[in-house]
Amino acid sequence: MRSIAIINQKGGVGKTTTAVNLCAALAEHGKRVCLIDLDPQAHASLHLGVALADDRQSVYHVLTGNTRLSEVRLNVANNLWLVPSQLDLAAAELELAGEVGREVILRDKLLLDSPDFDYLIIDCPPSLGVLTLNALTAVREVFLPLQPHFLALHGFGKLLRTIEVVAHRLNPGLRLTGVILCMYESGTRLAAEVTSDVEDFFQRQRAESACWADACSFHTRVRRNIRLAEAPSFGQSIFQYSPESNGAKDYRQLAREVLGLPLGPQLELQPPVAHVVEAA
Repeated sequence: MRSIAIINQKGGVGKTTTAVNLCAALAEHGKRVCLIDLDPQAHASLHLGVALADDRQSVYHVLTGNTRLSEVRLNVANNLWLVPSQLDLAAAELELAGEVGREVILRDKLLLDSPDFDYLIIDCPPSLGVLTLNALTAVREVFLPLQPHFLALHGFGKLLRTIEVVAHRLNPGLRLTGVILCMYESGTRLAAEVTSDVEDFFQRQRAESACWADACSFHTRVRRNIRLAEAPSFGQSIFQYSPESNGAKDYRQLAREVLGLPLGPQLELQPPVAHVVEAA
């Protein structure tokens, strides 16, 4: 099973959109996928049409009590399961503050879980607190969604440093697989420059850190697409809401890349980033 945390401490960069739609795309390929919503805002749960009543158990009860993952996991679509979140999860940071081994609670709960999934994907909160640390200790890979914007690079080094520290102290097998560029506008010089800056950063740092020695930007660029923004309000993935949209095409391409399959013509016809010029 491939286990992946999708993280970025900056909000609004396409993190939850990527988590939900990548899961849905992998499920379309016949892979058994489990998505864990580890964000107290519960946006991934809402995106998939799940809004828990106050008396329903969620991932909060898994982290703070004796509840097992199997007791809260829901089958929300063919080949797709969800461990939902709710606002109560915001209290977990405080409740777990004095708990011994609080960074590995989710990892331990997963070890007690037996379902046969091909992919486990965790949607993390936009912070680097206890919840994100639980995700990083429970998985083997990290995907980092990034908006190609100058401010999106702010804190990039700190985030990578956090991954490195967790890999060194808590999870030696942890690796940053790559950056997913979201809300991409191919006609602008800024997008090309940010993409180049990310690649240059990895090239400079590879000799210093094994946990991102093979990291790079995914070839797939998730273009800015209004349908991706509309889909959550209908409680649907992009493939249910607008299956022919650019957003659906891009996440299908990303899933193929994650699966190691040949990329389709939609991506191959895009101009190389190095030749992109600023729109008039």
